[in-house]
Amino acid sequence: MPTALISVSSKSGVVEFAKNLTDLGWDIISSGGTAKTLKENEIDCKEISEITEFPEILDGRVKTLNPKIHGAILAVRGNDVHTRQLKKHKISTIDIVAVNLYPFEETINKIPKPNDKKIAQEIIENIDIGGVALIRAAAKNYKDVLVICDNSDYNLIIDWLKNKDIDEEKRLNLAAKAFRHTAYYDSLISNYLTYEKFPSQVSIPLKKLSNLRYGENPHQAASLYGNGTEQNFPSVISAKQLHGKELSYNNYLDLEAAWRLVHEFENPACAIIKHNNPCGCAEGEDLKDAYLKALSCDTVSAFGSIIAFNDRVEKNEAEEISKLFAECIIACDFSPKALEILTQKKNIRLLKQNIVYKLSKNEIEYRMLTSGMLVQDRDNLLLSETKNMTKRIPSKNEKESLDFAWKVCKHVKSNAIILVRGKQTVGIGAGQMSRIDSLNIAVKKMSEAKHNLDEKNFPLVLASDAFFPFSDVVEEAAKTDVSAICQPGGSIRDGDSIKAADEKNIAMIFTSMRHFKH
Repeated sequence: MPTALISVSSKSGVVEFAKNLTDLGWDIISSGGTAKTLKENEIDCKEISEITEFPEILDGRVKTLNPKIHGAILAVRGNDVHTRQLKKHKISTIDIVAVNLYPFEETINKIPKPNDKKIAQEIIENIDIGGVALIRAAAKNYKDVLVICDNSDYNLIIDWLKNKDIDEEKRLNLAAKAFRHTAYYDSLISNYLTYEKFPSQVSIPLKKLSNLRYGENPHQAASLYGNGTEQNFPSVISAKQLHGKELSYNNYLDLEAAWRLVHEFENPACAIIKHNNPCGCAEGEDLKDAYLKALSCDTVSAFGSIIAFNDRVEKNEAEEISKLFAECIIACDFSPKALEILTQKKNIRLLKQNIVYKLSKNEIEYRMLTSGMLVQDRDNLLLSETKNMTKRIPSKNEKESLDFAWKVCKHVKSNAIILVRGKQTVGIGAGQMSRIDSLNIAVKKMSEAKHNLDEKNFPLVLASDAFFPFSDVVEEAAKTDVSAICQPGGSIRDGDSIKAADEKNIAMIFTSMRHFKH
């Protein structure tokens, strides 16, 4: 009779699966906990210790690691040498291996990775050894053994067995799924235990969360994946969608950009994103004030944008937002009245992420290259050391505006030029090959907008993500009445820019840290 080995941590669906197998004439071998569940449900099975003639030892750490189990799985049917060896050692073949692993993912989501490298014993005990070995053995011998690592496949396998519809392609697909499963499991473990920033080998755990309608363009297929710990991280992908149609690939990219930018600020803030760049950002007395200031920077580009808030959206903000066509809004929360107003728009996506987001210097980011990856620290620092470089130093108002401008500048594609009054952007130039072109775009945007700001109390300041290779940006900025500039410094022509600033009575500070964003 054919034999199935069933050893599962998650018992979901296993009783019905085992019953169906026995009805089809299969013998069942099982491990301690699974065997107990099956016997309690009147399903006949042999325990693994009966087959191996060796008890479970070391608190269950060793139970299936035995030649009588692995030989039964790995033996190639039709191989005369293997057949003789099985007969000699009185080993019967195992034809199905149904295994799911200790819940390591669930465990690390309960026990965050400790900074002191003292790994909890509960983490260690949830590293599966025997289960992984069983899955890999069965997957290696897929032509003769069906391997099942996913409870949701139980009914499919039963249908195949009933209809005698199992070909080599189906077996291969199950084997590939099994190796993906163990690779994901091992990558969770290795990442949790690794404290080295850039180890010689890296594995990235990724688990599909959903299919997307398409990628950046309709002809590109796309899916969304998480790393197994996304539910405990204040990310966009773990946000709860409260309303609207499904999110697109581009929505996720823009939501991520907006969410990261708006959390640069402690005061009520709003970031409006279009094509991964801010078209407006502001701090305000409340979220309504911040939103209106951010919107005023570029009302045209804000059409069809992504909007992020760093606090709870109330009725007042919702009434203003509802006047604009926006693709998505993400906030820490929405009041019932705000939801009532905003959900009147059928297609707007509303996302709630109430886990507090804090920038961490330990975050790593990955960028795809053909056949490889670039890996780096995420740009979560702000500045190194500020230096006053000109005869005139910035006033208190200018310093506050420069600080705001520098935070926004970090999130704008290079070459980036940000024009700010008070704590709101009034012009943004992004992603140009020439820095002077970025300045011209920012100035043009500013001239087209209506900010209604008192220029005496809100001087115009400029931030640049990288140094000025020439003095032209300073000279052009002076024509728009820029009174203060912050930039990283570091050019061999820094002296030219400083001299031009002094001649125009512009205060200039160096941040000693650049923020290229490619």
